[in-house]
Amino acid sequence: MSLFDEEPKRRVAHEIGQELSLLSVAELDERIGILRAEITRLEEERTRKGSSKLAAEALFR
Repeated sequence: MSLFDEEPKRRVAHEIGQELSLLSVAELDERIGILRAEITRLEEERTRKGSSKLAAEALFR
C-alpha cells in the first residue's frame, strides 16, 4: 500500500466544547457560519415536525 492509497482524514468542522484559543479569526468565522447553518437546519426540521404533529392532532379531534 502506498502513501497515496490512503484516504485523507476528514477534518471535523467543529466539536462542541473544543479549545478555541488556537483558532484564527477566520477559522472562528468559518465555524460560526457552519453552526448558524446547522441551527437553521435544525429549526426548519423542528418546524416540519411541529406541522406534522398539528396535522395529526387535527385528524384525531
